[in-house]
Amino acid sequence: MGSSAARPQSSEDQISLQAARWVVLLSADSEEERVAARAGFEAWKRESANHARAAQRIEGFMVRVQSLRDGEEGSARAARAALNATVRPRAKPDRARATARALALALVMGLPSWLALQGHTPTRLMADLSAPTGQWTSSTLQDGTRLTLNSASAVNLEYSASRRTIKLVEGEVLVDVARDPGRPFWVETAHGGVRALGTRFVVRREDGATVVTMLESRALAQAARVPADAAPADPPNAVISAGQRARITADSVEMLPGIDPISVEDAWRRHQLVALDRPLSEVLDELNRHRPGTIRFDRQGLEGIKVSAVLPLDDTDRALQLLVTSLPALRVRTLTPYIVIVDASAAR
Repeated sequence: MGSSAARPQSSEDQISLQAARWVVLLSADSEEERVAARAGFEAWKRESANHARAAQRIEGFMVRVQSLRDGEEGSARAARAALNATVRPRAKPDRARATARALALALVMGLPSWLALQGHTPTRLMADLSAPTGQWTSSTLQDGTRLTLNSASAVNLEYSASRRTIKLVEGEVLVDVARDPGRPFWVETAHGGVRALGTRFVVRREDGATVVTMLESRALAQAARVPADAAPADPPNAVISAGQRARITADSVEMLPGIDPISVEDAWRRHQLVALDRPLSEVLDELNRHRPGTIRFDRQGLEGIKVSAVLPLDDTDRALQLLVTSLPALRVRTLTPYIVIVDASAAR
């Protein structure tokens, strides 16, 4: 295939794996090696706030991995004990430390691939709130704000006495903000931030940009940085109102064609993708985000094919079949439940 919808490893995933490698080193049999690893680990944590957060969340990740494997209440306690064993050197290796090392080695060596097939990533498992691939989750926060996470999404929460911040590290979130005049509410990504001036909006993280869709009231979209040669047509921030959308990059905020808020709400509630004369490759990208495993396709070979359809995102097999029905030249081949190949070979 000349191209596929492969998912590159994010910087958050890379940091998560670095944290796991430190757990491996911290569980070495040699006390001398453990002491050296502890010094290196502490230095690594001080390098950045992201490193410190990853170190803090590695325990939660190991608890979740153990729970996935055992599905028992006691597994969480076992995982915590295992992690504690790695950071408290002892004269002899014990079973808890060996368990921790096995979990961390699995994370570093083979678990990312398994998790990807199962609809998880290290970043997602370590996040404060997450939704695996193909599922949606809703949560009400301590201040009454309600978050609905779309498939393959994750957020971290940073609340203080003066500010409420949601870090969208992956995917898409629908936010219904609870009023709190004393604490502004922000959704942040690597590209910039969205400050709520009203109530309800959607924030989606994409490659190289963040897209905000306003459903009710208003929000301030703000770029992460402002270049010295910024053009007036690309302002660093913009206020968007209900029915408007904006694309945020690190340097600018660009207004996009408007939307019908009711249609967007309906699509979220029904877990649907509404495509109107949309490139097939974009539709397959969206289906790929909602499907464990991967949909592989030749982007260039499908160029020029447009789709107008309403597709179920919670049943991607059916969505693919609907595409074949509406586009007879399309061919879908299922190699395994986790690998699907789409092409237009039948048209040639």
